[in-house]
Amino acid sequence: MSEEPQEHVLDEKGEFHVVDEPIDISHYRFEDWLAFAIFWVLAIVIFYQFFTRYALNDSASWTEEIARYLLVATVFIGAAVNVRKNNHIQVDFFYRFMPHAMNRALSTLVDALRFLFLAYCVYLTIFLMTKIGSQRMAIIDWPIGILYGFVAFGFALMAWRSAGVAFANWKRGASVLERPELADEAR
Repeated sequence: MSEEPQEHVLDEKGEFHVVDEPIDISHYRFEDWLAFAIFWVLAIVIFYQFFTRYALNDSASWTEEIARYLLVATVFIGAAVNVRKNNHIQVDFFYRFMPHAMNRALSTLVDALRFLFLAYCVYLTIFLMTKIGSQRMAIIDWPIGILYGFVAFGFALMAWRSAGVAFANWKRGASVLERPELADEAR
């Protein structure tokens, strides 16, 4: 068993020296940063809840409700990140046995149905907001429409990114369903 030679991190004086690679954050988009920000607000709220409950022995009651709603917002905004990267669960087994023309047609149909489903979810969420959006949250006197606004925005981002994925698949002539190796390009 031969080991590959490792790059030495000690210079001639015996001091530790490593050169870091430059950090590239250009591939992150708006929804990445928004989900990241909401997640950190959620973390702060949960820490505050933990601190008040166990250190002060007097739990802040509003933190549980806000944490639940922030988690919902993080999930729906974060789902748009996965739509953009085409990371959602998909079954590509049958595509291996179908002819190319059928693969292409079925893949295009999947892209269209995904977009239509997400667009319909936007419509339903906005419709729901018009019906119950002015109701108040249980503990905090804020309208529940704020939460549904995040859900609708998340669905809208997912629909937008789904249209982008469908266009990229159409332009490329193949999708990840047809050629799973394309998944590495999307990341």
